[in-house]
Amino acid sequence: MAYNAYDADVIVIGAGLAGLAATAELAEAGRKVILLEQEPASGLGGQAHWSFGGLFLVDSPEQRRLRIRDSHELAWQDWLGAAGFDRPEDHWPRKWAEAYVDFAAGEKRAWLHRQGVRFFPVVGWAERGGYEATGHGNSVPRFHITWGTGPGLVEPFVRRVRAGVARGLVELRFRHRVTGLARSAGAVDTVTGDVLEPSDAERGTPSSREVGGAFELRAQAVIVTSGGIGGNHDLVRANWPERLGRPPERMLSGVPAHVDGLMLGVAEAAGGRIINRDRMWHYTEGIDNWDPIWPRHGIRILSGPSPLWLDAHGKRLPVPLFPGFDTLGTLEHIMRTGHDHTWFVLTRKIIEKEFTLSGSEQNPDLTGRSVRDVIGRALPGAPGPVQAFMDRGADFIVERSLGDLVRRMNQLTKEPLLDEAALRREIVARDREITNSFTKDAQVTAMRGARKYLGDRLIRTAPPHRLLDPEAGPLIAVRLSILTRKTLGGLETDLSSRVLTESGEALPGVYAAGEAAGFGGGGVHGYRSLEGTFLGGCIFSGRTAGRAAAKAVG
Repeated sequence: MAYNAYDADVIVIGAGLAGLAATAELAEAGRKVILLEQEPASGLGGQAHWSFGGLFLVDSPEQRRLRIRDSHELAWQDWLGAAGFDRPEDHWPRKWAEAYVDFAAGEKRAWLHRQGVRFFPVVGWAERGGYEATGHGNSVPRFHITWGTGPGLVEPFVRRVRAGVARGLVELRFRHRVTGLARSAGAVDTVTGDVLEPSDAERGTPSSREVGGAFELRAQAVIVTSGGIGGNHDLVRANWPERLGRPPERMLSGVPAHVDGLMLGVAEAAGGRIINRDRMWHYTEGIDNWDPIWPRHGIRILSGPSPLWLDAHGKRLPVPLFPGFDTLGTLEHIMRTGHDHTWFVLTRKIIEKEFTLSGSEQNPDLTGRSVRDVIGRALPGAPGPVQAFMDRGADFIVERSLGDLVRRMNQLTKEPLLDEAALRREIVARDREITNSFTKDAQVTAMRGARKYLGDRLIRTAPPHRLLDPEAGPLIAVRLSILTRKTLGGLETDLSSRVLTESGEALPGVYAAGEAAGFGGGGVHGYRSLEGTFLGGCIFSGRTAGRAAAKAVG
């Protein structure tokens, strides 16, 4: 078929970070691109805009300045320990994992730096694991926060795409919802769907689904970058793995409602193979947003290691399920207790130093690149967004006495499950372990170990103290819920981001990247993430897809 029969060289479906990365590479290679997005123009950048901007880097200058000794070998050991690859279909995910760790330990930081991305100087230590050396977790801090958080990371990719628009190579078509992919002459080259009515909905808020028309577009290649299923609770429950217990009856959403996974079904109907549907990444420290943007909007607490973490009955979670250590291990344990919620119990001293809320909008100092405001975090008092939740959040309870705290905790749940005397015994026992330099309490050991890292000592971990010490009070309890977030499985792709079929052959003309492709290969993370790898996975797989498609249609 003649070239002029096509509307573009490549059609990219989804204007999130992966779609922007792919489109930028295509335009800079001189290819003509149509970028389709079902949301209004306000949604450019997708979920990445709302993120904390954390990136997994290996042996970075930021790490070295903090005397963190990291290496490619250690990072790969940690990745394998977290991923637990054990299925035949893990062939391509493992190859993608190798390529991604090479990227994170190689050109990733320098490549982003050339585009203007900068990093907060203190490296975070996410997913600490707490198991043996070859088990899950980061052996060293690797969570690099983008200066400007999610918007700061999206910014250079938007700029590159806008440059493509100015050159006449990129056409942005918002309010275009894809419902079908079709073949012509053996390759998938036709994209059909609905044109949704115009909407002035602000970013993240629900937009109209009224259909105003239809479209049909043709290109030599199609790249699917439509995201995962986190906003579709029915689909989350349908794919919920038995190993994580029963699905929660109540979940909060860490992503907007339009992250519904419907495009994955369209790609599958066209012949693409979806693997690892049961691998997913949901957080256990979710709280109701007192000022929601989307339905069931939840925020994740990024806590240091000190809060006492209790199940619905007031029992401490087992070792090593401390805050920030093992997300899915904690999720599995919680779902086997018969209840969906857990509790943090902590003090004013702990919340002032250890509580950060995930998301660009919850960190205006970092998002706004304000050095003065960031320095203000070291001053007495909880950060402003945290204080707002303490004042207005439905899940926060602040009291001077343990008795009053427990009474109000019981009022916040369907039935009173907590016994004050039992909880007091638990807390007093924990407090006894604080009063001398020796302890058998693994969490106390973890707290003291964290403070040996300069970054944690400065801004992340409070000095160990008794929870019932009046000088550290008042006491604070936080009800925690399950918060949906990421899809770890997805469309199976080879190292060129080509979507594969059930037979293992490439589906002609179709590529996939980002969460739709399990961040690469159909599940680069395996069973667990080391964190900071979702945004980076979107960038890496989007870049790969864009470059591969540009070469294929050249």
